[in-house]
Amino acid sequence: MEEKIIKTEYSEVMQKSFIDYAMSVIIARALPDARDGLKPVQRRTLYDMHELGIKYDKPYRKSARIVGDTMGKYHPHGDSSIYEALVVMTQDFKKGLPLVDGHGNFGNIEGDGAAAMRYTEARLERVTQEAFLADLDKDVVDFIPNFDETEKEPSVLPAKFPNLLVNGSEGIAVGMATSIPPHNLAEVIDATKAYMKDESITNEGLMKYVKGPDFPTGGIVINKDDLAEIYETGTGKIKVRGKVDIEKGKGGKTNVVISEIPYPMIGANISKFLMDVAALSETKKTMDIVDISNQSSKEGIRIVIELKRDADVDNFVNMLYKKTRLEDTFGVNMLAIANGRPETMSLKQVIKCNVDFQFEVATRKYQTMLEKELAKKEIQEGLIKACNVIDLIIEILRGSKDRAMAKACLVEGKTEGIHFKYKESKVMAAQLCFSENQANAILDMRLYKLIGLEIQALIKEHEETMANIYRYEDILERRDSMAQVIMNELDDIKKAFSRPRRTVIENAAEAVYEEKKVEEMDVVFLMDRFGYAKCVDTTTYERNKEAADAENKFVFTCKNTGKICIFTNTGQLHTVKVMDIPYGKFRDKGIPIDNISNYNSEKEMMINVTSQTSLNLYRVIFVTAQSMMKIVDGGEFDVAKRTVAATKLQDNDEVVSVEILDGQKNIVLQTREGFFSKFPVEEIPEKKKGAVGVRGMKLGAKDSVESVHYTGAGFEQTILYKDKPLELGRLKLGKRDSKGTKVRG
Repeated sequence: MEEKIIKTEYSEVMQKSFIDYAMSVIIARALPDARDGLKPVQRRTLYDMHELGIKYDKPYRKSARIVGDTMGKYHPHGDSSIYEALVVMTQDFKKGLPLVDGHGNFGNIEGDGAAAMRYTEARLERVTQEAFLADLDKDVVDFIPNFDETEKEPSVLPAKFPNLLVNGSEGIAVGMATSIPPHNLAEVIDATKAYMKDESITNEGLMKYVKGPDFPTGGIVINKDDLAEIYETGTGKIKVRGKVDIEKGKGGKTNVVISEIPYPMIGANISKFLMDVAALSETKKTMDIVDISNQSSKEGIRIVIELKRDADVDNFVNMLYKKTRLEDTFGVNMLAIANGRPETMSLKQVIKCNVDFQFEVATRKYQTMLEKELAKKEIQEGLIKACNVIDLIIEILRGSKDRAMAKACLVEGKTEGIHFKYKESKVMAAQLCFSENQANAILDMRLYKLIGLEIQALIKEHEETMANIYRYEDILERRDSMAQVIMNELDDIKKAFSRPRRTVIENAAEAVYEEKKVEEMDVVFLMDRFGYAKCVDTTTYERNKEAADAENKFVFTCKNTGKICIFTNTGQLHTVKVMDIPYGKFRDKGIPIDNISNYNSEKEMMINVTSQTSLNLYRVIFVTAQSMMKIVDGGEFDVAKRTVAATKLQDNDEVVSVEILDGQKNIVLQTREGFFSKFPVEEIPEKKKGAVGVRGMKLGAKDSVESVHYTGAGFEQTILYKDKPLELGRLKLGKRDSKGTKVRG
């Protein structure tokens, strides 16, 4: 066979493949369908439970069985995604109306995960059975082949209310994401009925029924005026606050009790909130907190913050709103699959999509039911007619040689071959014209059907069938009748499954609090050689002075309201607020300086650490490896940014020394090849921080400055050089930019 090579542009193949992949993720994985509000994995899981018969009034079944069956038949994308979808559908703190009834540990609002699927059990909720799966046997939706074409699955479930709004949805696809908040079932049903009565109703009109999101966690939506635009455009931000109650505590103290949390705080963010509140106390943002306790249980959320007697409670609560996630934002993006493609939808569009779908489902449902009733009518009429001439039919049956002969007589009036007892019977038999279905029903009829009561029951059943036919035809022919049927079903769902609203909708003023000024005081900054930093009060330092000086690389006094300045070999200056550094006991470990600053210990080396206060009072001497040097006024480093360039460096150069100028008379530059250059500090010019500086000494081709020493009152006059003492005072005092003196060890 001759080999066939197809040449194509690589970029075109990549583009087509990526688009196919993206559409697969968007349509088949991440985004919900606007008609039933379900993602494919949710729909397949619910349908599989329905197929397994795990109904709301039946015993629970192991989650592992449900997950395995769903994965094997409909969703071959891994058991973790299926189980996660199952878990979320059971969680009443995430879903406005849970669709699965879970038995066992399915996680909690504080972020603890569900137990393994082999331990938990589940079954369908009643609302799921009645409002999503009840009519699947009536050909109301299309069934499509599964992934290997061995099974059939519904393309969409016949949801009887806008589930997309009631339960909301969150998902991330390729290049797009959906984020729809949950709403109150009763309000959504009322809005749906209002739309069905008046399709020209506006979003504003629908909002008379749908007041806003109704989060399962309660809380307070504080930007009511923004909701109209959000529901009109399908995008926006909803600001949510937790519910705060004030209670009297012991000893005249006040307890701030949080009984409802913002919806975005679900999970690990509760722990983050507790840590943030504790941090407010640790960083002295507030001195009012006495104790924090999380007393939440199955009964609900209860976070208690105990305050001092004289605390300004309103100011403290406002601080929680501003500094923690007790006030949070829910980003709305009402993106769903509509008409086979992703679309950002308004409130009215979501309701319209579901209503149109319900009319389509109702049409198919009642068309199927009408066909069944018409078939029943045909049979019933045939049996009633047969009962009126039962003697003739019995004579035909007794005189026929086989079933085919009797059937031919009943349908076509053929009497050839049939032995009749009376000649009149043959004439009457020739006039029979039952339909084929009626003839089969007559031939299958049992003798007890000839009892008088059975005949009366048949006539009554026929009357009921005729009433159903008239009713179904009326529903199918008149849109008003179908609308009334749909609205009646909505009323039944509302009556059975609705609950009071949990989330309060209002306009609230922005939280404003007065930040109490921290009392300025001296603290001692300590940093060990591993980069762990902390601050202690001066009294603690004096008690442990010897140990502190021995164990730490940098020790100095600074103001608690000031900043710490870190100079690095790359010429950068990183600043850290002293308030961000842990303040506590001498034996506390502290915190890595990398965690609270932009300093990166893997990419740069710390040259000097000092306080902003000291820099403002003095000047600073910079020396680089290529012997470039300058003096800079320390005030230039009083900057607002966390990181700035402290000096300008030439190519392949780095800073080797940064020292505050405080009493030094002479400077001594030491090179790697053993040259020493000593000259007066006053020969170093003062420059701006953006300048390169001047040359301090002439270096050999491969030589560089290794160390910098100073002489003067209070500075060491002797250093170790090649393990031998070297008195700096004995070095010859020269000029700047000289070659220096070679010192041999």
